[in-house]
Amino acid sequence: MFSHVHVGVSDLERALAFYRPLMEALGLVLKFDDRERGWAGWKRPEADRPLFVVGRPHEGAHDPGNGQMVAFEVTSRAEVDRWHALALELGGRCEGAPGLRPHYHTDYYGAYLRDPDGNKLCVCCHAPEGRDQSRQRL
Repeated sequence: MFSHVHVGVSDLERALAFYRPLMEALGLVLKFDDRERGWAGWKRPEADRPLFVVGRPHEGAHDPGNGQMVAFEVTSRAEVDRWHALALELGGRCEGAPGLRPHYHTDYYGAYLRDPDGNKLCVCCHAPEGRDQSRQRL
């Protein structure tokens, strides 16, 4: 469905220090890191797309906006907990602790945070408790 998602950042080095460990924890690999152009992108090892890209905005200063969010899906609730904790250790700001969000659906387990630039991120698992999928990475 998506070719790529680009998240604007004001400081690429700070963003890389934040995102590298998080993308690795998701099992994503670095596809490119172009400091001259001011961007980097990750992908799944088995496919070239979709890409998750962080970088300087093409025009003007970075502004995280209101209403935009990137949500990463993981295979277990324990992964949600670990990813959220790792993001906070790396300088993220909590926007909603890990937990069930039954207003989305019965088994939706997610957590929310802001990256160091204020971009909103989510990590979630849709599997019922005890039926988490087996490809845990964290």
